[in-house]
Amino acid sequence: MQKKYYGEIEKLLKPGPRYYEEDEYTDQTLRQITEEKIREKALRFLNDEVPHGIYVEVQKFKTRKTKLKEKIYDIEATIFCKREAHKGIIIGKGGLMLKKIGQYARQDLEKSFNTKINLKLWVKVDNKWDENTQILKKFKYTN
Repeated sequence: MQKKYYGEIEKLLKPGPRYYEEDEYTDQTLRQITEEKIREKALRFLNDEVPHGIYVEVQKFKTRKTKLKEKIYDIEATIFCKREAHKGIIIGKGGLMLKKIGQYARQDLEKSFNTKINLKLWVKVDNKWDENTQILKKFKYTN
């Protein structure tokens, strides 16, 4: 649609009910956002080495105060992959790839949540995670 019509369309629209607070920009929970940010970093850095067949699940998501009374999130998450060979690639030599994924995910999360993040990541093999209906519901692949 051409931009010149936007103004005309806006004139015809009537205000509707507000379904979310003005400062809310998503209906996802912080846990879901965290899982997606970690997955995004993993896929970005792994490029074509590991297929998109990875799944991230947050096991721990707690908030606490530091000694300086600053808010901090303690987050523990697992990256699930389908093959043992993929696990090695995700971890990388000496754990460097997993460290890189965690570092960039943590930085992104700190910007998004506007607070410090203590992020711990693990990698596990589950060759049937994509057959688990509970997991697939999270991705809205099943009812």
